[in-house]
Amino acid sequence: MARSALDELSESGAFVRTASTFRNLITRVPNSPFPAESGRYHLYISYACPWASRCLAYLKIKGLDKAISFTSVKPKWERTKDTDEHMGWVFPASDTEEPGAGSDPLNGAKSIRELYELASTDYSGKYTVPVLWDKKLKTIVNNESSEIIRMFNTEFNDVAENPSLDLYPPHLQALINETNDWIYNGINNGVYKCGFAKQQEPYDEAVKSLYESLDKCEEILSKQRFLCGNTLTEVDIRLFVTLIRFDEVYAVHFKCNKKLLREYPNLFDYTKDIFQVPGMSSTVNMEHIKKHYYGSHPSINPYGIIPQGPDIDFSAPHDRERFST
Repeated sequence: MARSALDELSESGAFVRTASTFRNLITRVPNSPFPAESGRYHLYISYACPWASRCLAYLKIKGLDKAISFTSVKPKWERTKDTDEHMGWVFPASDTEEPGAGSDPLNGAKSIRELYELASTDYSGKYTVPVLWDKKLKTIVNNESSEIIRMFNTEFNDVAENPSLDLYPPHLQALINETNDWIYNGINNGVYKCGFAKQQEPYDEAVKSLYESLDKCEEILSKQRFLCGNTLTEVDIRLFVTLIRFDEVYAVHFKCNKKLLREYPNLFDYTKDIFQVPGMSSTVNMEHIKKHYYGSHPSINPYGIIPQGPDIDFSAPHDRERFST
């Protein structure tokens, strides 16, 4: 059983991501085992992790800060137990040890692994973030980011400060689902298939799919502000978390260097546009992002050297307002 993304390889040397395990849903329906109550849930994230960051993005842009608390782990993987060699997400010993990261305020856990073992004594899968934790039942509700963002989109609207924002509107759901599929396979997961490949052929296939998908996005964004029209949707948040890391990490660390984000005029301005949505910039901690990738994968970067650049200013002006909203 894979314990981290570095272990998820097929016999051909291709990266194959394992499915998430905890799949309970928070709902507003009566007698739900996980009701949408303000103050009941806590989100554990890493600023470095794109899957966790999209959950934090929803928490921020939906205005759920007062309803759902969150904590970030340290960016660099460390030993999670003295009794084995597993490397994973750990909490700092104090809130001042690592700027942006905090100690576990609920369980006093030293690692994300401990939370999984609290929730399930016989758990044998990966110890991933995000983790959506139920303070009342002291267990993991869900660790699948695609489901957590759907819950944040609708189920907490009674307590959200921005309840009218619907990133998965009924009339666009079919298009969103279809677009999510090729963006996940080609780009979100595609960069990992490039970076974690251990044979040339699966790497070459992943790079081809990645750049075909990026080119497709560039073409769509030459005609409209966002991927499903001129309004922001779930697809855009899901793509953003990969794009924001592209030139700073994936182009170097994952060998996705055929073309940079900055060489795509529409995609680059689109990334700046989303970064400038109120609340989004606070979810991007580039120091954590770079510390994690360059410092946690010794098979790729054995000396842990962190490149200094390119320090892109995503708050710079963009031209996406030329499309009507």
